Amino acid sequence: MGEHYQHQGAVTEPAQPPLTAVQAREMTAGLREAMDDVRRSVAVLAARVRNAHAARVWVPLGQSSWEAYCETEFGISRAQAYRLLDVARSLAAIHGAVAAGTETSRMRDSAPAAAAALDYGLSQRVLIDVSSRTDVVAELITRRLAALAHSGLQALDEATVRAVVRQAVRDVRTAPPPPPAEPSADPLVTAGRQLTNDLFASAHAIGELMLEVAPAYLSDTEAATGVLALLCEQIGEPLERGLAARRYAMSGDRRALHGVR
Repeated sequence: MGEHYQHQGAVTEPAQPPLTAVQAREMTAGLREAMDDVRRSVAVLAARVRNAHAARVWVPLGQSSWEAYCETEFGISRAQAYRLLDVARSLAAIHGAVAAGTETSRMRDSAPAAAAALDYGLSQRVLIDVSSRTDVVAELITRRLAALAHSGLQALDEATVRAVVRQAVRDVRTAPPPPPAEPSADPLVTAGRQLTNDLFASAHAIGELMLEVAPAYLSDTEAATGVLALLCEQIGEPLERGLAARRYAMSGDRRALHGVR
């Protein structure tokens, strides 16, 4: 019997002979290609689901509903049928946001066509996670792309748009929901809350300014070593606070400003 290995209770498999660096690189390239194929298939599936649902494809086939149609034709559960719609809804919102954010840019002659054709590399799981907040995702994407387009720093090529989309989805997906603000009978508390909200709004506006010169796809280090340091110096804002405001504008998470003076 040859050597076997076991990982977290998985089924054991025979050990393979050591790979050369060239073989390992070829295998990695194959994995990357397969992953890209899966991501592209998600986009194709979402578009076809959206079209089928909009056309009420189940009616001429004698089915009573979308879920009944999916169960009969594809053998999937009601939950899976509606998860498909979640994926389609998220991608439709992203396509619309990209089209809106790039329509005045140098990306392509036809922004809507560019949006529809672009593969963002987002998995079904990620798209499902943000399906209930597509308005927030779309607003972030549109605003950031528009800021980039108006900054004139660079053309919005596909790589840039893809990076902006993925960052916006990541920000919305990982940001905690804001705590509910219950009304207070104490006018001092109400005034204090309003003042706090105004301060955060001001920080957000500064962050948006930072994003215009240091787009969201740049790391903090890349942003700090570029034009952002010069901008902060010119407006009298410490670079640390400028970076924190930029992170806040990207994520909407107030904790990005904690500990910054």
